[in-house]
Amino acid sequence: MSASTADPASPPPRTVPPPDERSALVVVDVQYGFCTGGHLAVPDGEAVVPVINRIGPAFVNVVLTQDWHPAGHASFASSHAGRQPFQTAELGYGTQVLWPDHCVQGTHDAALHADLDLPQAQLIVRKGFHPGVDSYSAFQEADRRTPTGLDGYLKQRGITRLYVCGLATDFCVAWTALDAQRLGYDTWVIEDATRAIDLDGSLANAWETMAAQGIGRMQSSELA
Repeated sequence: MSASTADPASPPPRTVPPPDERSALVVVDVQYGFCTGGHLAVPDGEAVVPVINRIGPAFVNVVLTQDWHPAGHASFASSHAGRQPFQTAELGYGTQVLWPDHCVQGTHDAALHADLDLPQAQLIVRKGFHPGVDSYSAFQEADRRTPTGLDGYLKQRGITRLYVCGLATDFCVAWTALDAQRLGYDTWVIEDATRAIDLDGSLANAWETMAAQGIGRMQSSELA
């Protein structure tokens, strides 16, 4: 669409700000469980690894997150008699998608991908370790009451802008980005450094929701 035919009501495109000492790269759940052969494999999930490795040197501040479930976690379909993966159940905090058993603590499925090359990463946030509560966001568990502590860490470090990537776009990446924006960070999602599950239109819904909240959508090439 040319400038002359652009919708005048559309907001102007945002210029991606370059990372600085008050920025952080948040790498969400790049674990074997979400890659090919994993227990909850995201299609083409491992493809994010070389993209993240390429942009990593642009950041002096890097945070990794890691799904870290105990066996028998409430979000597992196997914990609910007669239920199958990707069905839902009502838990104490609301409707929960039931997943295959995945990223169980101490297993290869839960390990960070060995090819991820971010030696400057300062923090790993493990989430989803409370047996009865799932946790998509790196900031707050699915009950929307239990914090992970990441917000306090970032604010004490003086971080004000976040670039979010990893797995999966429509669940843990989106929830992390939405919480980050709500907590006052200038938040960007690096689209080609993410991959999605796309369950019943969840990917389109995630991008629409993030855009409505003012979250930036960008490509890794824009960091060059």
